[in-house]
Amino acid sequence: MGTRAPQGLLLLLLLRLLLPRGASAGNLHSPGLSECFQVNGADYRGHQNRTGPRGAGRPCLYWDQTQQHSYSSASDPHGRWGLGAHNFCRNPDGDVQPWCYVAETEEGIYWRYCDIPTCHMPGYLGCFVDSGAPPALSGPSGTSTKLTVQVCLRFCRMKGYQLAGVEAGYACFCGSESDLARGRPAPATDCDQICFGHPGQLCGGDGRLGIYEVSVGSCQGNWTAPQGVIYSPDFPDEYGPDRNCSWALGPPGAALELTFRLFELADPRDQLELRDAASGSLLRAFDGARPPPPGPLRLRSAALLLTFRSDARGHAQGFALTYRGLQDADDPAPPKGSAQTPAEPPDGANVSCSPRPGAPEAAMGAQVFLTVTTVSVLLLLLLLLSLLRLLRGRSCLLAPGKGPSALGPSRDPARSWAVWYRRPRGVALPCPPGDPQDESLTASYRPLSASSQSSLRSLISAL
Repeated sequence: MGTRAPQGLLLLLLLRLLLPRGASAGNLHSPGLSECFQVNGADYRGHQNRTGPRGAGRPCLYWDQTQQHSYSSASDPHGRWGLGAHNFCRNPDGDVQPWCYVAETEEGIYWRYCDIPTCHMPGYLGCFVDSGAPPALSGPSGTSTKLTVQVCLRFCRMKGYQLAGVEAGYACFCGSESDLARGRPAPATDCDQICFGHPGQLCGGDGRLGIYEVSVGSCQGNWTAPQGVIYSPDFPDEYGPDRNCSWALGPPGAALELTFRLFELADPRDQLELRDAASGSLLRAFDGARPPPPGPLRLRSAALLLTFRSDARGHAQGFALTYRGLQDADDPAPPKGSAQTPAEPPDGANVSCSPRPGAPEAAMGAQVFLTVTTVSVLLLLLLLLSLLRLLRGRSCLLAPGKGPSALGPSRDPARSWAVWYRRPRGVALPCPPGDPQDESLTASYRPLSASSQSSLRSLISAL
C-alpha cells in the first residue's frame, strides 16, 4: 500500500482525540431492518420468493424440486445453506447476492437474482461507479495481490478515513462522507470480482467500488448511536490469533437489547464477555462451546463493555451483533423467545440480592407476596399433618372421579360430602348422613367429627 502525507497523520490524531476508541457504526446505515450480515447475503433466511427488483419478477421454484440442478434440498441435508421444502431466495454457492431457480425460459435461463432491499449488510454501503476522473473516493489508494475486504478497511482506518472501497479484486481506495454524497450508485451485481486474497469475498468490479464503513471489523470502538451493529475483529475476514479487543457500548436509554446475528468461535478459549460499564461486574460470557441464546438478549445496564479474546490458534468467522437502547428496563416486555438477564449468574460472578435502587415499591410488593404465599403453604401443611394424625392407621378416604359415584347415582348434584370411616377401609359418600339410599352402607361406619368433615370436604374440593 502507499503512504500518506503528513496532513493525513494529523487527521488521524485529531480523529483519535475526538473518538478515542473508534468511530460509531450505524450512523451511515441503520441495521434495524437488515436481514443480512454478510455482503453477498449468504446468511439470508428471509421469505422473498420472487426474483427481480422488490420481488416483482418470476416466481422461484421449490428447492426440493430442483434435483436436476446443482443445488437442492437434497444437497443441503443439514440446512447449512438454508435450503428446504420452500421456494425462498438463497445463496448456497457464495454468489454476489441471493438467487433462486426459475422455470426455464426459451433462452435457456433457469435462475435469476433476487433483489432484496432488506438484505443489506450494515456497514456495507453498496456498489458505486468509479470513472477515475475524479476518483469516487478521493483519499489515498493502493493495490495488493493479497487484498481482502478487511485489508482495505484496516489500511483506510489507519489513514484516518471514514470509508474504504475495494475495486477490481486488488485495489483499495479511501474516502469520506463527502465523497459518498456525490457518488453514483451501481447495481449490486456489478461488484462481482473475487478478492485476490480471499476466494470467498467480493472486492468491487471493473470500474466499480464496493464501499464500506471502516468501523466494520475494528478491534475497538465507542458506540453511542441509538442502534447499531458490532462485528468481531477483522470481519468479514476470520478473526486472527491472540486478539484482545474491546468496545464501549452506551446508546441513549436505561437498558440494552442485543441480538447475535452470527456467532462462530473456534473453541472455548476464544471468549466474548459482557460487563456492566459502571461496576465492571460480569453479566454474560460466551465462547466456542457456550454460544449466546437465540433471540434478543436484554440487559439491565445502560452501558456495556464488550471484550473479545482469542488464543494463539484462534481462527473463525466470529460474530455480528445488533444492539439498541431501551428507554425503560421493563417496558416493553421482552418478546417470546427472548432472553432477559440476569437469568442466572455466570461462573465466578458476584451475585447481589439487594433491591434495585429507585424501585422500593416493587421490592416491597414482591416481599409481601412472598410472605403471604409462605404463610398459606405453612397453614396448609399444618392442616394436612393434623388430618394425618387424626386418621393414622385408617384408610378412610375414597373419592370418586369425574364419572358417576361408585356408591350409586346421586339424586342431587348440589349435595355436599359426608365422610364416614371404619377400620381398615373407608368411604366418602356424596350424600348427607341419614339419606335412605345409603343407610345400609353407613350402618357399619362411624362418622368423623364435624370439623374434620369440614376440613376434608375443603381438601376434596381443592383436589
